[in-house]
Amino acid sequence: MQATLPKEERLSGKTAIAVLTGKGRWDHTSHLRCCCLSETGSGLNRIMVSVPKRLFKRAVKRNLLKRRLREAYRLQKGLLPTPGHDILFVYNSSGIVDFSVIFEEVAELLQKIGK
Repeated sequence: MQATLPKEERLSGKTAIAVLTGKGRWDHTSHLRCCCLSETGSGLNRIMVSVPKRLFKRAVKRNLLKRRLREAYRLQKGLLPTPGHDILFVYNSSGIVDFSVIFEEVAELLQKIGK
């Protein structure tokens, strides 16, 4: 599997997001929350990343964390055994953590999803 993140693998659209948050299963780590809906029938794993504005007022910090989350997923998306998952990652901590911490937590969440 290539370590890329093309547009087709990004979750977008109000209805798709509403279905994910309504029917998905929530899980968390110390800095992240994750909502996953399996067997969507799309044939691809699609992700969405969110960093709340109430935690980080400056767009520069929000964008930094979103880039780190997307990169951590991109490098580890091979941990998901089958395609067809819609995943929402929400950063849930008031401080900025290093990429290595985010990388480990994304790996932990992806392994839980893969089970």
